[in-house]
Amino acid sequence: MATDALTHASRSAASEHARTVAEQADRHALTLESILAALRSTRLSDAAARAEAVEIASAALIELRTATDRQRSTLLEPVTGAFSRLRADLRPLVRFGDLDVQFVEPPATGRALPGDVAHSARAIVRTAVLALVDDGVARRVRIQWDCDGRNLLMQLRDDGAGTLDAHDDAVRPIAERVVALEGTLAVHSTAGWGSTLDISLPLDPSPRAIEAPTDSDLTERERDVLRLVVTGIGNREIADGLGISANTVKYHVANLLRKLGARTRAELAAAGARG
Repeated sequence: MATDALTHASRSAASEHARTVAEQADRHALTLESILAALRSTRLSDAAARAEAVEIASAALIELRTATDRQRSTLLEPVTGAFSRLRADLRPLVRFGDLDVQFVEPPATGRALPGDVAHSARAIVRTAVLALVDDGVARRVRIQWDCDGRNLLMQLRDDGAGTLDAHDDAVRPIAERVVALEGTLAVHSTAGWGSTLDISLPLDPSPRAIEAPTDSDLTERERDVLRLVVTGIGNREIADGLGISANTVKYHVANLLRKLGARTRAELAAAGARG
């Protein structure tokens, strides 16, 4: 029971490091698309377009500097709050782009989302919308979220060519994110009418059994770090005990997660305890 509780509480923190690069890449792409949409808009004068582009870039820089702290401090996020942040992310494209983005608000009641699920859900939608912008065929997309208590349910429906397939390059990064969270993705297309993406993300992915490490799998320092991770102490205490920096501990923990196929620190500790 204690291990299950630790797994649930640490899922967001443990998976945040693995998704940081992809999350930032999505945000950079969204910022650039938004700036281009403002600069290309025929509804704005040159001066107004430049001012809007500067505002978007400035806001993105502030968001980039505060994103890590905010994400780490947000373990649970109401589904309505997560959806509102998604609308804010896409607002520049809605205001200045050619794609008509329609939002269907989720119910105000319901279970809050774990932080990593909320972040990944927004990234999935942003990736899909940017793919539609790049494709240039669809003129309208409807985004709908709901929560059944166990899963976050998302649907994106466009009015494009209706040729989208689950194996398309545009869908692959979305599918990879969904699989990483043990979710499901279904793509339904009708030629000439558009495509629909139905995505379900579990709020409590099931714990996995991780293979115990062998001596040949790990370096001596990684074995030292793993031995201390098993005790349940934090990175700072591990660093003090081994006489290394906390950043070096984070580096070794990330390598351990990758080598052992663990998603969370709790799974890593369980594997180390069996070793």
